[in-house]
Amino acid sequence: MKVLITGAAGFIGSNLVHYVAKERPSWQITALDLLTYAGNLKNIADLVESGRVSFRKTDITDATAIDSLFEREKFDLVFHLAAESHVDRSIMSAREFVSTNVMGTQALLDASYKHKVGRFVHISTDEVYGSLGPTGAFVETTPLDPTSPYAASKAASDLMVLAFCKTHNFNASVTRCTNNYGFYHFPEKLIPLFITNAMEGKNLPLYGDGMNVRSWLFVTDHCDALLRVAEKGRAGEVYNIGGNSEAELTNKEVTRMILEILGKPADLVERVGDRPAHDRRYAVDTTKIKNELGWTPSTPFKEGLARTVAWYQENQEWWREIKSGAYLSYYEKNYASR
Repeated sequence: MKVLITGAAGFIGSNLVHYVAKERPSWQITALDLLTYAGNLKNIADLVESGRVSFRKTDITDATAIDSLFEREKFDLVFHLAAESHVDRSIMSAREFVSTNVMGTQALLDASYKHKVGRFVHISTDEVYGSLGPTGAFVETTPLDPTSPYAASKAASDLMVLAFCKTHNFNASVTRCTNNYGFYHFPEKLIPLFITNAMEGKNLPLYGDGMNVRSWLFVTDHCDALLRVAEKGRAGEVYNIGGNSEAELTNKEVTRMILEILGKPADLVERVGDRPAHDRRYAVDTTKIKNELGWTPSTPFKEGLARTVAWYQENQEWWREIKSGAYLSYYEKNYASR
């Protein structure tokens, strides 16, 4: 089995590379990433340097390069995670989100169809559904109602994948996950930012009243779900992937738990102006993936958060290099001349 994982040096992508390498040792894995600001080759460097994983620095919007790669490698399976993913950045400038998330996905679909890739798993987000009220949960048939340029670009890419399934009888599935947390998470998102800021004694900038609700999913549980979708999921179907009900928490509650684990004072929290069109609540119904593929999340949030905090405590060089920008030179130092 020859497998391509795009966005492989990012947060979820690098965790998926490690997970697939461990769970399917006979699979040949190619990791693709452009190594923009959120891609860090150190996340998978051990697997690349050992020869277990092949790495390709490639822009998914470069259709010619993507076509050439697929022609050479003859992939059986593609996990597509490469995306611009930060809501705040999309509000400041949407163009790169449209380019990467929509046109990049199109280039991958074209190459996959042309070169007869057997299976394509497109990893998306629950943010394509928009915002929920205080009760209920999104199901796979909930109408899409994105409220940020990021979410709109992901919704467009989802629809492109599903259209390929209908038009070309293409063997693809779409997954929509809730907020992930865990190891190798770029420290601009809430949990890694607040952990590292608290460790440095810096303020934790909490949006608005802090009562926005998210359903949190430990990244390894997500990887388990993705592998199941790849191997057993149905073509043309969407699968919601999310945490248990106990992992549905306000940002304020998550912030409090981080400070408690680290033994830091509550006065580190700094209330800042709210994000434009800040979705109030996300939650997904995971009945479909449970019934069809037997998947449920296995990591309680308190346990997963404690493990995540411990990882950042044990890997301070990793996140301090990111905050300083020094990590960006790793590829050039170690691979550019190869």
